[in-house]
Amino acid sequence: MAPPIHPLRYKYIISKYADPVFAIIIGASASWTRIRREEKERGFSVDDTLVRLRRRVRKYVLREAK
Repeated sequence: MAPPIHPLRYKYIISKYADPVFAIIIGASASWTRIRREEKERGFSVDDTLVRLRRRVRKYVLREAK
């Protein structure tokens, strides 16, 4: 007979409320690292990347406001 399977001992990595914040921070930093690397390969500086990001966010926010 197989031993009974017990549920996970820990439900959260850090805490119930800190886990989502941690996930967002890790995801955002991974995205920023990838974007920065790809833009650097294309010859753009960090300032150029930030200008393009602001323009895209502004366009998205204005489109959603309508």
